[in-house]
Amino acid sequence: MDLFLSIVIPARNEQENIKDTIESLIPHLNIEETEIIVIDDHSEDKTENIALELEKKYPFLKLIRNEQAPGFANTLKTGFKNANGEFVLPIMADLCDDPGTIKKMVEKAKGGYDLVCGSRYTKGGGKIGGPKIQSFFSRFVGISLYYLIRIPTKDAPNAFKMYRRDILNSLNLKSTGFSISMEACLKFYFSNYKICEVPTVWYGRKKGKSKFKLSKTLPYVKLYIWAILKKWKFL
Repeated sequence: MDLFLSIVIPARNEQENIKDTIESLIPHLNIEETEIIVIDDHSEDKTENIALELEKKYPFLKLIRNEQAPGFANTLKTGFKNANGEFVLPIMADLCDDPGTIKKMVEKAKGGYDLVCGSRYTKGGGKIGGPKIQSFFSRFVGISLYYLIRIPTKDAPNAFKMYRRDILNSLNLKSTGFSISMEACLKFYFSNYKICEVPTVWYGRKKGKSKFKLSKTLPYVKLYIWAILKKWKFL
């Protein structure tokens, strides 16, 4: 059977979470048509060793190292380039994404959509825990973009999205950090690909150190302004 889905897990110093993250996914997957790729982003703890041990146990799992400069965007790009599925789905290594959403996303993807967005801010979705400023910012950006440019998701900033891989890899993604997920979503939209959303719940990190920093929101602001100007033909 051809692979339908590649799950990409970017992981940097996630020794406390990586095993639980991988094993939490398995009950929600059709393993015969799915692969899981852990991309180790220059970890300085036991993340890589744990993933290597799990690779021996699970034939659908493989570990790849990010050989580029450290960072979320380069780690994701490494995963995208090494994926074999028709669709690719980034999942965070800190157990923040709800694996119960995956089946609904697969149904939409098999129904003809090119991008299926997990949305925290649509009916049935939610965000539990995490920094309050992060919650306010992502909600404002996601919902206001929905109304201002009519993108068919209320959560463009969320990284939990299922992309048609050949389209994703054809995009010239320039972001160097977490905003790569919003950039990809906007470029799918402005290229007129078919987009939908499904509700999902995001959970704040329980173990390990959060990667969120307020300074990392500036690239989102730039993309936000770019999208509005492009929609209203000022660019």
